[in-house]
Amino acid sequence: MQKLFIEEGRRTPAIMLSSDDKLFYIKGASFPEDVRQMYYPVIDWIKKFTEKIKSGKCKIFNKDNPIYFQMDLSYFNSSSAKFFYDIFYELKQLESEGIPVIVEWFYEENDPDMKDAGSDFSEMLEMEFVFTAKKE
Repeated sequence: MQKLFIEEGRRTPAIMLSSDDKLFYIKGASFPEDVRQMYYPVIDWIKKFTEKIKSGKCKIFNKDNPIYFQMDLSYFNSSSAKFFYDIFYELKQLESEGIPVIVEWFYEENDPDMKDAGSDFSEMLEMEFVFTAKKE
C-alpha cells in the first residue's frame, strides 16, 4: 500500500502512514486552518488500510506484530481532536481481527494536560495507550 507522508508546517503536524515500513505517526502542532482538508486524506488512508487487513491482503500485522501508532504533539485544537478520535476509532476496528493497536502518546514532562488528553482518548475508545514522557 502506498505510504502517505505530509510534511510538517507552521500549523500542521508531520504525518507518516506506511504499512510497508511499519511507520505510523503524527508529530508536531495541529491547528490547521482547514482541518478537513488536512485530515480527510489521513482518514481515507486509514480506512483503506484497515479494509486491506480485514480482507486478508495485508498479513504483516498480527497478535505478535501489533500496529504502533505514535502521537507526538506539542499542541492540538479541538477540531484536530475530533479527527484524532476518528483515526483511533478506525484503527480500533482491527482488534476484532486479532490485531492489537498500541498508541504511543508522547508528552513533555511539564505538560500534564497533554498526558491527560491522551488518557481521555484511551478511556473513550477503550484502547491501549503507552505514555512516554519526553525529557527537556
